[in-house]
Amino acid sequence: MNTARIPYSSSSATPEARGDAFRKKGQIERAIQAYLDGVTTPPTADLCLKLARSYEQIEHHAEACRWALSIVDSGDDFTAWQAGWGLFQRNALKAERPAVRSIKIALLGSYTTTQFCPVLCLAAARLGIQVGLYESQYGQYQQDIIDPKSGLYAFAPDIVVLAVHDGELHLPEFSQTPEEDVRKEVSRWTGLWQMVADRSRARIVQHNFALPCEIPIGHLATRLPGSQYMMAQAVNTRLGEAAANAVSLVDCERLSALIGKQRWCDPRYWHLSKQAVALEALPLLARHTATVIAADLGLSRKCLVLDLDNTLWGGVIAEDGLAGIKLGHGADGEAFVAFQEYLLKLKRKGIILAVCSKNNHADALQPFEKHSEMRLKMQDIALFVANWESKPDNIRTIAKTLQIGLDALVFVDDNPVEREIVRKFLPEVDVIPMPEDPSYYVRTLSQYLLLETSSLTAEDHERTDQYRARAQIKELEAAAGSIEDFYRSLRMQAIVTPFDASQLPRIAQLIGKTNQFNLTTRRHGMSQLEAFVQDARCVHLALRLRDRYTDHGLVSVMIAQRHEDVLEIDSWLMSCRVIGRTVEATMLEHLCRRAAQLGCTSLRGTYIPTQKNAMSADAYAKHGFERLDSPAGPELWTYDLRVKGPITNTFVKTVESWEIADGAP
Repeated sequence: MNTARIPYSSSSATPEARGDAFRKKGQIERAIQAYLDGVTTPPTADLCLKLARSYEQIEHHAEACRWALSIVDSGDDFTAWQAGWGLFQRNALKAERPAVRSIKIALLGSYTTTQFCPVLCLAAARLGIQVGLYESQYGQYQQDIIDPKSGLYAFAPDIVVLAVHDGELHLPEFSQTPEEDVRKEVSRWTGLWQMVADRSRARIVQHNFALPCEIPIGHLATRLPGSQYMMAQAVNTRLGEAAANAVSLVDCERLSALIGKQRWCDPRYWHLSKQAVALEALPLLARHTATVIAADLGLSRKCLVLDLDNTLWGGVIAEDGLAGIKLGHGADGEAFVAFQEYLLKLKRKGIILAVCSKNNHADALQPFEKHSEMRLKMQDIALFVANWESKPDNIRTIAKTLQIGLDALVFVDDNPVEREIVRKFLPEVDVIPMPEDPSYYVRTLSQYLLLETSSLTAEDHERTDQYRARAQIKELEAAAGSIEDFYRSLRMQAIVTPFDASQLPRIAQLIGKTNQFNLTTRRHGMSQLEAFVQDARCVHLALRLRDRYTDHGLVSVMIAQRHEDVLEIDSWLMSCRVIGRTVEATMLEHLCRRAAQLGCTSLRGTYIPTQKNAMSADAYAKHGFERLDSPAGPELWTYDLRVKGPITNTFVKTVESWEIADGAP
């Protein structure tokens, strides 16, 4: 972190004020250096506040914002979070700080949510989410949902957060018919979900029910299916089943156990102000709620970049040899095995694993190939980089080869010096401060929340294979004599179909997270996708791609609507892992076919520029679309089918089911 040049605004400043500012600058530099001297832990909330206020005084508003947001990583001090939100708001206006995503959140509570609002906004801002907030009146969540003319629907939110507590469960203290009572209660909540889906395009994020620790019949409650305690647990379970991929849940029952039931709900706060979640628990709840929302928006990280020596095993493989590293025996050896097993579980839910190690390549491979206690194998690693280049350079190579942004990467390394080098030279990469004791590696990684995912699809299970294929394709591309030879050598096949119910979770996932090749970045949720499927005027296409190396799964989506003789593209997006493979031409080829079937004579497309989709700016132009004159705003493009004929692609073969081909999986 370079603090040598701190901008100073001298407008109307007295010499005394300038002197005070420079003294503050010195305090800042000493405080930051103290932080860097202890790089294994984040700065305290108190230090973050001091730094934010000091930068605010010398009018360095961007740095003030950064340190105000750092409070989110520095513990759960509610007072510090409140102060941090005030500091951030004041300075963000002057810093012109861009947000990754701007959304409207409606917060509907069964208890007083006034204190929750600022900490939720701060946690969201830490993730790059700018929040426009609607807060329902105390206890009015049902009325807001039921009334179609309520302020909720006038606000037109993107996300509806149902912040509810166990006092809202309509369950008897004891029931002779527990199954029926649980069914009715679950039906009541799912009915509210359906009303929101019918009357808005918002995605619901519901807090499930943290069970109280005051149980009148004590441990006997766990043996009685009809006890209120057991029925409440059943409601949580059934709501999870009913939510599927349409509704996101924040597991407050788990969070309350994490922080402690007696700390989660303080009776004094409830009796004073109907505050169902204690103030000291609100930052934890806000952090997790914001992370679930970020996952719904596609803002989670997708790739763990792993060091090897003293990270995946104890010791240094080049010095200690295969028999000398700690893996599988003794406390440390068992801890490293547990860490690898946790990494495998992350891989199975779609997190990409890559290796970045300063090592001899042959030495680094040995444990993966020969050590009996090694849980991770080479087939679990999407890209393996072991050499003596700098880690920032190697991490750039990993991102480029896998065709993902640096802001999708998380760096895991036991060495604090290497971590600080990556922090300094690759600020887009998240760096996890690992503890010295490997016994706590799993817990540390589990507390890193940006690996949260909003759904689990078949493609997620195959993601490592798909990304490993990228490296193989890069090698093939380098060896090809021409780009046409390269395309033909891939032996690509595509299955293109209208949307069906089984695809919708994956389609919603793609729409939520795809940024680079996304012409309009319209973020349609499950309810809107279901509406498209039912709309006879709508054309919807989903493309699966396979080549000689792997089945890439569902990688491209197009949604268009018919307006008389024009077929207008509402959304068109494609996974970054197949960019540059002519898939876009195949999508347009099938859109042309559907246009002909519907009697449409032209296609119309829109390109809305964002910070991340510049690479798709020429998507229409390179396929023969002509730009229409339009005032400032989105670009409009048109394609005359009568004059130019249908678009075709000879490099991708469209099939109804996968054909067997040499080299194909």
